[in-house]
Amino acid sequence: MAIRLETFEVEAEAASDLVVTDATAIENGRLASYEEGYSAGWEDAVKAQAADQARLHSDLSRNMQALGFTFHEARMHVLRAMEPLMEALIGRILPEMARETLAPVVLETLMPLAEQMADAPVTILVNPSVRPEIEALLGPATGLPLSLVDEPSLGDGQVSLRLGGAETCVDLDRAVNEIAGAVRSFFDLDQKEIRHG
Repeated sequence: MAIRLETFEVEAEAASDLVVTDATAIENGRLASYEEGYSAGWEDAVKAQAADQARLHSDLSRNMQALGFTFHEARMHVLRAMEPLMEALIGRILPEMARETLAPVVLETLMPLAEQMADAPVTILVNPSVRPEIEALLGPATGLPLSLVDEPSLGDGQVSLRLGGAETCVDLDRAVNEIAGAVRSFFDLDQKEIRHG
């Protein structure tokens, strides 16, 4: 008698699971997967580069802004430190310099007028407080017929020269005041910039 053993092979199922592909289809699938991976990697690299550039631009902008504020703060600090010095210069030194240079300026202004009218007398109107300084300089410097007249309404830095019908004014007080005003307005403008940014 023959023994019948159970067969464990599944012939019907094996035939249905078997897929036949050719080498071209496998290669095309591999190429498509490679292209897809390459494109995804490229896009990631472009995004990363754009993010790095945006971060660098932001950092550079922030650093430039901080540098600008630092420069502006340093400039304002220097100007604030210079303001008392400039005020002292304008308030004390400049008027004294103007006073010391008044007589030479009068002489410099007088000489061209004297050349035009050599024989006419020159009348010089001065503040009584500066008369000695002007007399000391003009006496030996010119051989002109001079007449010094005290005029209390003139400031210490003001002189009026009359020669015939012509009159010329020397006003160092006004020059000093204009310089002082210009310096003060400069510092006032900087103070306004500080307040208003």
